[in-house]
Amino acid sequence: MKSTLISSTKKSSGKTIVSIGLAGLARELGYTTQTFKKGPDFIDPSWLAAASKTPCYNLDFNTMNNKELLLNYRNKSRNIDFSLIEGTKGLFDGVSTSGQDSNAEMAKILNVEIILVIDCNGMTRGIAPLLLGYSKFDEKLKIKNIILNNVSTSRHEIKLISAVKEYTNLKIIGSIPLIKNMINERHLGLIPAFQHPNKGKIIRNLTTMIKNNIDYKKIYPKHKNETIKVSPHKIPLKNKHSMTIGVAKDSAFGFYYEDDLENIRALGHKVKFINLIKDKSLPKINALFIGGGFPETEAKKLESNINMRKFIKKLIEDNLPVYAECGGLMYLCKRLKYENNMNKMCNVFDIDINMNDKPIGRGYTVLQPQSHPWGIKNSKIHAHEFHYSSLVNGKKNYNYAFDIKRGYGINGKVDGLIYKNTVASFSHLRSTDAFNWVEYFIKFVEKVNGTTNF
Repeated sequence: MKSTLISSTKKSSGKTIVSIGLAGLARELGYTTQTFKKGPDFIDPSWLAAASKTPCYNLDFNTMNNKELLLNYRNKSRNIDFSLIEGTKGLFDGVSTSGQDSNAEMAKILNVEIILVIDCNGMTRGIAPLLLGYSKFDEKLKIKNIILNNVSTSRHEIKLISAVKEYTNLKIIGSIPLIKNMINERHLGLIPAFQHPNKGKIIRNLTTMIKNNIDYKKIYPKHKNETIKVSPHKIPLKNKHSMTIGVAKDSAFGFYYEDDLENIRALGHKVKFINLIKDKSLPKINALFIGGGFPETEAKKLESNINMRKFIKKLIEDNLPVYAECGGLMYLCKRLKYENNMNKMCNVFDIDINMNDKPIGRGYTVLQPQSHPWGIKNSKIHAHEFHYSSLVNGKKNYNYAFDIKRGYGINGKVDGLIYKNTVASFSHLRSTDAFNWVEYFIKFVEKVNGTTNF
């Protein structure tokens, strides 16, 4: 297996378009490919998964220790020809000033090569000292290849190549011309693959771009794995008392960690995907998980599905166990205001949602459970949030699942609205060794379903 980590000197340098193109081309050439994304991200993984036609997994220092990162990477890469990890921001950037959670540190833990994508807009000879600094800053790193991005002309390219060749030992393996961003951006960043109407065309274009402009033979392995491919993603059911967990998945909701869903299956339970825009009612389920997404852009469609909204509210009143994250929380509130439009949601919580022009909560959160219905014993939980929405016009008093020790959550003090057997939070949880929320949730669902049928 050959592995590479795609990084840069800063954010918005072209890492994502290169990663998508490389993943798409690897699949086109017949390589079995596994993609990863560093950090707590849902949007980039949606594109990497669509390009490779396999799930993309997150590697996150905030929720995983070094041993778990390595084990996760190795397990998901078993019997794979090519593994690709897309980094975040710059190679040496992270929350920690010591670099303990940087892309560079991850490359060392996983023992992988690094490709640096350099945004060359407005740069010529200055690329040399930049690359010298990066190559010398930590000489334990395997920085071998450089991809030039935003190269305006052939003359511009010649100047860049000459500077790199004269002053460094690094190899340029390709130049990408100055192009407009193929994937439109919105208030939370790129539009996710599950919402983009031209997803297939964009992936094909990026694949062709990489094929025509990069010496890709220096990136992929020379030989394909001839061993029998055994998919690591199919987990057999082990529980004789298997339950069905409904998971909202449509153009409004799609932010899920793939291995969280796999953990549900590993415990012996089924995952049933539900379209809250098109389906008129819920199938027979034992619990419902509504993840994050963009309900604000699909608010009119969600509002129009009156049967589903009423059905969910009735089942919640009947004590169906429900877990909702961010977009899911918004859907369970009374009304959602976005761009001067006000749309009705499920009205489980008598609170309105207002979409703001700037982020309200953004980054890592630290949660302390307080009277959580799942019986969580952890004293401190690491999660993350990224929302422009805020709760307004709330008149009823609700209990909350978490105190906020870092981050914003609902109001800077608490997160996790509780109503009957429903918990709705702005923070996104991740099932890891430090906190396996899936196990807590499933045990709670099992307890509830011992006395209640839905």
